[in-house]
Amino acid sequence: MREGVVAKGCKVVLFANTDWYLYNFRRSLILALQGAGYDVLLVSPPGPYGDMLRALGVRWQPVPLDRRSLNPLRELAFLRRFAQLLRAEHPQLIHGFTIKCAVYGSLAARLAKVPARVNAVAGLGYVFTSTDTRARVLRPVVRGLLRLALGGRAARLILQNPDDVAMFEQVNLVDRSRIHLIAGSGVDCSRFQAASGDRLAEPMKVLLAARLLWDKGIAEYIEAARQLLADGRSIRFLMAGTPDPGNPAAVSPDEVRGWVAEGLVEWLGHVDDMPALFASVDVVVLPSYREGLPKSLIEAAACALPLVTTDVPGCREVVSNGEDGLLVPARDAQALARAIARLHDDPELARGLGRAARVKALAEFDERIVIEKTMAVYRELLPARGNHVQGPAPAP
Repeated sequence: MREGVVAKGCKVVLFANTDWYLYNFRRSLILALQGAGYDVLLVSPPGPYGDMLRALGVRWQPVPLDRRSLNPLRELAFLRRFAQLLRAEHPQLIHGFTIKCAVYGSLAARLAKVPARVNAVAGLGYVFTSTDTRARVLRPVVRGLLRLALGGRAARLILQNPDDVAMFEQVNLVDRSRIHLIAGSGVDCSRFQAASGDRLAEPMKVLLAARLLWDKGIAEYIEAARQLLADGRSIRFLMAGTPDPGNPAAVSPDEVRGWVAEGLVEWLGHVDDMPALFASVDVVVLPSYREGLPKSLIEAAACALPLVTTDVPGCREVVSNGEDGLLVPARDAQALARAIARLHDDPELARGLGRAARVKALAEFDERIVIEKTMAVYRELLPARGNHVQGPAPAP
C-alpha cells in the first residue's frame, strides 16, 4: 500500500499530556506526517511550547487535562469535552502517548466513533513502578481502564521494550497481534555527533539528564556522588532537568538546591542544546527504576559517550553490559559508584564503550527507523484512499 495514497485527506490527532513532550519527542513524526500529506492536529494541556508547535505549520489545541486529578466528576467532564472535540474534528485516527492519554483518548475516540486508535505507552509510569499505597490502590483500576480503552480490532498498542510487551501479555490487556514493538520515539542521530579528541579529562564530568523524579534514580546518583567525592575522586557530577510538578514522584527543588549547597552536584536546570551539553561531558548515567526507552541515553550513545544505567526494562535495551555501556542493579548506589569509578580508572574502556554505543544507536534507534514503523501502523489501520479504492474501516 502506497503511503501517499493512504495519507491523502486523512486527519490524525496526536494527544499527549504535555506540549513539551509533543515538541521534544514527536516533532520529527509531526513533520513526517505533514510531509506525507496528513492533516495533523496536536492536542495537549496548555504550556509554553504551544506556539513552537504551531510554528511547525500544524494546529495545536490546548485542552484542560489535569495529569494529577483523581476527581471523578472533573475527569468525566474532560472526557465529554474531549469527545465533543473529536466529533467536531472528524479525525480518521487518534494517537495517544502515555497511559492517561491512552485511556482518555481511546475512550473519547470510542464515544466520537473515530475509526482508528493508536496508543504509545512509554513505560508504565508511577502507578506501576511506585510501591506507595496510592499507586497500589490505583493499579487494578488502571488495568481495567486500559483493557477497556485499548481493546478492539480498530486499536493498536505501541510498546518500547520487550518487558512491557510481556507484561501486557501476562495480564491479558491487549491481544498480542495488535501490539507493535517500536524502539522509542527515535533520535536524529545526525544532530548528535561523537566529539573529536580524547575524553575523560580531569576532572571527569558525569551527567544525569532526566526529569527530576525519584524513580529516575536521583537519590542513588546523589549517594554515589557523595561516596566518590568522599574518596577524593576528581569528578564533577552534573544534573540537567527540572522537577515535574505533575508527577507524584517529583523531587523538591529545595532538596536539589540543598545538594548543590553541599557541593555534591551542579544543577543545570532545563537545557535546550543537548548536543552541546553531551559534547561537554565524559560519562552519562541514568539509574532509573524502569523506562520505556530512555531518549537521553540514546542521544548520549549517538555522541559516543560511555553509559552507565540500570538493568531494568527499557534501559537494558539501550545498553548491553560490557559491550556498549555498564549495567548496575536498580536502587543500588554503591554499584553505581563502582561503575562510575571503573570508567574513571580505565579511560580506554570508557572510549571503547562509547564507540560501540554510537554504532548501536545508528543501527537501531535512528528516528527514521521509528517514524517509518509508526507510519506503517497507521497504514495497517487506515482505509486506502484515492484511485477509488476504499477498504472497510476496522470495527471499533
